[in-house]
Amino acid sequence: MVSTTSFKTTKSEEIFAAAQNLMPGGVSSPVRAFKSVGGQPIVFDRVKGAYIWDVDGNKYIDYVGTWGPAICGHAHPEVIEALHQALEKGTSFGAPSVQENILAEMVIDAVPSIEVVRFVNSGTEACMSVLRLMRAFTGRDKIIKFEGCYHGHADMFLVKAGSGVATLGLPDSPGVPKSTTTNTLTAPYNDLEAVKALFDENKDEIAGVILEPVVGNAGFIVPDAGFLEGLREITQDNGSLLVFDEVMTGFRIAYGGAQEKFGITPDLTTLGKVIGGGLPVGAYGGRKDIMSMVAPAGPMYQAGTLSGNPLAMTAGIKTLELLQRPGTYEQLEQITKKLADGLLQVAKETGHDVYGGNISAMFGMFFTGNSVHNYDDAKKSDLNKFARFHRGMLEKGIYLAPSQFEAGFTSLAHTDNDIEQTLAAAKEVLADL
Repeated sequence: MVSTTSFKTTKSEEIFAAAQNLMPGGVSSPVRAFKSVGGQPIVFDRVKGAYIWDVDGNKYIDYVGTWGPAICGHAHPEVIEALHQALEKGTSFGAPSVQENILAEMVIDAVPSIEVVRFVNSGTEACMSVLRLMRAFTGRDKIIKFEGCYHGHADMFLVKAGSGVATLGLPDSPGVPKSTTTNTLTAPYNDLEAVKALFDENKDEIAGVILEPVVGNAGFIVPDAGFLEGLREITQDNGSLLVFDEVMTGFRIAYGGAQEKFGITPDLTTLGKVIGGGLPVGAYGGRKDIMSMVAPAGPMYQAGTLSGNPLAMTAGIKTLELLQRPGTYEQLEQITKKLADGLLQVAKETGHDVYGGNISAMFGMFFTGNSVHNYDDAKKSDLNKFARFHRGMLEKGIYLAPSQFEAGFTSLAHTDNDIEQTLAAAKEVLADL
């Protein structure tokens, strides 16, 4: 554990100051700027296993894991070796490769809803594409999303979105025309009655419902009993499609994602993060009759030069192979539950109201005395306290997501000793808050 007195970030500060003249806000993605937690971000130098080293030489236990992909640990030696071999053959083809077939078969075998899959380059691309597909297949224009659920930064999804939008206090984004979002309807997460009302008010106009089956972009929020089942029934009754955005939960909370975990099969699914093994990737897939609408099999156009990139496919294949080994998800559940339960216990022992938990390798903790079932509940958390907690943990060598509205992630590389160090740090920090 880092001593607070030895924690120096001089080089990070210099690099970030220079970056602010080169990139908007000094970053390539907003939440990295630490706006909601104060202070300046650390600048990474390297990562390995469960750890980060910054440019000043500070070492951290990492619970962000490049926002989810590092489920086997950063720079896993078997993934790196596979990439070394793939690099010798070239970095990009822009043409079919056998690696696409192999990863596609693995995804189809794993995810209950997916009979056919299309690879893209990001979760945002996957969600943009699946929205177009929902509309093409049903011949309807309207969709329902949930407040606080984030499906990438495409115009039609930036309505009551979570994650970076929530972190920066931007309920919507300037530059998004009203005409683009008039067909995006929103409901509170875990509120089936609100969904039913939207369907009643928009008879035969709703193409489908998209949601994070476990919310990770408004903090860690789980579905209430019967919520996912209710959505499946409502969409079927109305001739609409159900889409699970499993960019975050896919291969993380179970090998087959949230749909395996909860036993609910959507019509379409979006994926990302884990299936790229640390390289940029996204995917969408589902029933064969729906996916046959996608060009060149059908009339709905979607394309990408770097889609199916051989390096991303290679890293994804090796990562999924590692996740199939016996005991993997038992290990992830054990280590994450120890962390999540420990954080809640330490917080309560030091006099703080908290709420949270985990599912497999995904966890979260809100500074609130009330249960959190939706985005409005999450917004009632003590954001100032979280910011001070985040800074205190950072100075003790623990790297947490720099927003109350982000879930945390563990990996196969985290050890019991890492968890014990983290809980000891948390006890010290929380005692001083």
